[in-house]
Amino acid sequence: MAGDDGNGNSSAVRGGGGGSGQEEVQIEIAGSSKPAVSLAHEAPPQSAPVKHWQWWLMVVLNMFFLVAGQTSATLLGRFYYNEGGNSKWLSTFVQTAGFPVLFVAQFLFRPKSPSTQATTSSPEASITKITLIYIALGLIIAADDLMYSYGLLYLPVSTYSLICASQLAFNAVFSYFLNAQKFTPLIFNSVLLLTFSASLLGVDEDSPSSSDISQGNHVLGFVLTLGASATYSLILSLMQVTFEKVIKRETFSVVLNMQIYTAFVATLASLVGLFASGEWKTLEGEMHMFSPGKVSYVMTVLWTAISWQIASVGVVGLIFVVSSLFSNVISTLALPIIPVFAVIFFHDKMDGIKIIAMLIAIWGFISYGYQLYVDDKKSRKTSSSVEENS
Repeated sequence: MAGDDGNGNSSAVRGGGGGSGQEEVQIEIAGSSKPAVSLAHEAPPQSAPVKHWQWWLMVVLNMFFLVAGQTSATLLGRFYYNEGGNSKWLSTFVQTAGFPVLFVAQFLFRPKSPSTQATTSSPEASITKITLIYIALGLIIAADDLMYSYGLLYLPVSTYSLICASQLAFNAVFSYFLNAQKFTPLIFNSVLLLTFSASLLGVDEDSPSSSDISQGNHVLGFVLTLGASATYSLILSLMQVTFEKVIKRETFSVVLNMQIYTAFVATLASLVGLFASGEWKTLEGEMHMFSPGKVSYVMTVLWTAISWQIASVGVVGLIFVVSSLFSNVISTLALPIIPVFAVIFFHDKMDGIKIIAMLIAIWGFISYGYQLYVDDKKSRKTSSSVEENS
C-alpha cells in the first residue's frame, strides 16, 4: 500500500498536470501546518478555463484509479485465499511488486525545466541519508503489508475493510504528534467515530464467516489489521517529516521517488521473507490445488499486483494535483464501498453490527472531509488576501 502508503490540511492546486512551460510544483504533505508553496509560474489568464477543466479531469481520473485499484486488489486478495491460496508472503509481495509501473508516471510527468528547478529548490540532502531513510521506510512498509495479508486471511473482507478505515483516525493522531496537525473538534469527532466503528467490529462475536477460521485467528486478524492501519498512518507521517526536515522539497518527482524506492525495498524484503519462511516451496502445490485452475492462479496474482499499482498511480496523481491529505481521504472513502462488493461476490454476512459500523465509519469520513473543506476555504481566502495586498 503503500501504499500508500503516503497522505497539510488545505488542498494545494498549482498548475494542473505539468503543462507546457511550467516547472515542477511544490505540494503540501498531510498534516502540515504550513501553506503549500508554488514554484510554478502563473499560467496566462486566457488559458485558465482549459487548465481548470484539465485539473478536474485529472482529479476524477486519479480518484477512479485509486478507488478501482484498491477495491479490485482487496477483492482479488480475498479470492486468492478463498480458492486455496495460503501464502502470506506472496500476498505481501504483490502489494508492492508492480512498482515499475510508476516509472511510466515518472517519465510522463518529468520536469519540463530541470535547470530552472535546480536554481529554486532547496539544497539536496545527502544520498546516504536518503538511502537509509528509503531502506527503513521500505522495511516498515513490508512489515505493514504482511500484517494486512494476515488480516485479510483471517477476517471476512467486509470486516477487514471497515477496520482499515480506522487509518484516517490514526493519521490524525500521528499528524498531531509528528506534523503539528491541529486537532479540531471535527477531527476529534472523526477519530472518536472511526474508533467506535472499529470497536464494534472487535466485539462482534458473529464476525467469523467461516468455520475454518478459529476465534483466536479472528482476534489475531483484527489486531493485526488494526496494527497495520496504525502503521500505515505512521508511515505517512514519517514520510512527511522526511520531506520537510530532510529532503526539504515536496515536488511531484520527490514524492514519486519516495513511492518507487520504498516499494523496491519492500519488495526485496518480501522476497527474502518468502524464501526464508519456506513458503516458496508451497507455491507450486498451491497452483495445482487452486480451485479455478493454474491459469486463474497466475492471473489472480498478476492482476492483484497490477491493481495495487493502479491504486498507487491514483495516490501519487492525487498528491500531485490536489494534496496528500485528499489522497488519503479518498483512499479511506473506498473502504466502506468494499463490503458491498464482498456481499455480492463472496456472500459475506452483513449483519446489523457491520451496517452500523459502516454508517459510523462513513459519518467519521464526512466529518474529516468537511474539516478538509473548511481548511481549504480558509487557505483560498488567505491566498486571495495576500494576492490583493501584494
